[in-house]
Amino acid sequence: MIQRIQSVYLFLIAVLSVVCLCTSVGRFSQEGVWVADLYNLWLTFPTGVHDFAPWALFALLLPVAAIALGAIFLFRRRMLQVRLIIFSGLLLVGYYVALGVFAYVLGKRLESDFTVSWSAALPAVALILDYLAFRAVMRDEMIVRSLDRLR
Repeated sequence: MIQRIQSVYLFLIAVLSVVCLCTSVGRFSQEGVWVADLYNLWLTFPTGVHDFAPWALFALLLPVAAIALGAIFLFRRRMLQVRLIIFSGLLLVGYYVALGVFAYVLGKRLESDFTVSWSAALPAVALILDYLAFRAVMRDEMIVRSLDRLR
């Protein structure tokens, strides 16, 4: 049911995840000189070389988009939808942990400072929308259970 508010939240989560997957998450610079751009799947150096070291960021964010799109169509199985939303939220928290680890480790390896891009905030917005979708699905579940008691 596309008209439910949690479907809108889940669709926005998928869109935000895909936008974050396609844009740069941050930049490594050394005394104002650009050293590398950090994407979710690779590092881009000024020479055009790609290093696929941060692939785990991609592996954590791609399932979030797929789960959000899949959960939209599970409106008849609300408890499964709730479990998927919770799992998606855990993946988003894990994404920020992995981003912090990669920023620290790669910053040490490249001997440079890490500057966060605007797109690094998109998973945080998706996490907030994930919580709102969770609340809306649980509210629907409580309404259905209260109506079942009346029968």
